[in-house]
Amino acid sequence: MRFVITGGGTGGHIYPALAIARGLQERYPGAKILYIGTKKGLEADIVPRSGLPFQSIRLSGLRRSLTPRNLLVLWRAGTGILEARKIIKKFKPSAVVGTGGYVCGPVVIAAASLRVPTLIHEQNALPGVTNRILSVLASQVTTTFEDSVRRFPRRARVQITGLPVRPEVLTADRNQAREKLGVLPQQALVLSFGGSQGARSINLAMAEVIKELHANDHIKFLHVTGQAQQREFMSECRRLNVTLSEDNIKVVPYLYEMPEALAAADLIICRAGAATLAEITVRGIPAVLIPYPYAAENHQEYNARALVRKDAAEMILDDEVTGRLLAQKINTMINNPEKLKEMAGASLSEGRPRALQDIIKNVDGLLFG
Repeated sequence: MRFVITGGGTGGHIYPALAIARGLQERYPGAKILYIGTKKGLEADIVPRSGLPFQSIRLSGLRRSLTPRNLLVLWRAGTGILEARKIIKKFKPSAVVGTGGYVCGPVVIAAASLRVPTLIHEQNALPGVTNRILSVLASQVTTTFEDSVRRFPRRARVQITGLPVRPEVLTADRNQAREKLGVLPQQALVLSFGGSQGARSINLAMAEVIKELHANDHIKFLHVTGQAQQREFMSECRRLNVTLSEDNIKVVPYLYEMPEALAAADLIICRAGAATLAEITVRGIPAVLIPYPYAAENHQEYNARALVRKDAAEMILDDEVTGRLLAQKINTMINNPEKLKEMAGASLSEGRPRALQDIIKNVDGLLFG
């Protein structure tokens, strides 16, 4: 078996693609996999480090505003399709799998023109422009969120599978994780983070939250500032006269033990990226979501609303978040264990721990009918 994997630009497209590649290798031992991306995308660095063969095509993304530069982009897209066709004809894949990003377009179009079965996976509740266009050409579309199904053209073949998560997120033991993190049996762990780089609005709000709620021994805070934003967070804490040396407060710039922290958490404060929400829901954790407002097409707000509608999370918009409002929400939720339990159940019902297996099953369907 041979497979072409494509997807690029951001980690949100690349890491699911790598997870699917690993799943195909497990399903078909000895399968050869080729990853097609661009030289300028993150995939040019991440994919070779993963050990997969990598080839690039020349391409650049469309500007969202009207600009003459888009004429050059369209010309390059045509060139990219021709380059992708050449690679695919030589490699002769059994199927092509794409996870989004503008590199996905030329590769899937080239594969479709050569009658190679294609599958695209959409991570977000609001499908990206590339995947919406490709959905009418792709043999199969798989999605993370139920909400995204109605946003594809009717003729697209769409199935909800969920988004693959790291195996260690699924297997982390809650009791062991809580003991390792020093969470007492009577404490509720509030885990807050804004991604690997941090989120300024969440950091500023959490400094005030800790000031207001630090005296509550029944809550333990684990806050991840992000490497780039730790200094500003500490400065804000000093301005608010917040003491971080208490036993129920832990602040770190980066958390390597995130799978354990997720297993131990009772409530999460975070952004609404698809990968984060997939991990939260497979663990069944209630959340207060603060979507990143500058994500492409504001897709994080759509992701958040998909969970809010299921009563699995609450949402505060980024320009509305304050420490006082966030503290009120945390206090209300922690002091209402029945409500928190209901939210946890709703979150777990949205989780799809077999997402990778279901995506691979869809690939099987393309190959064997």
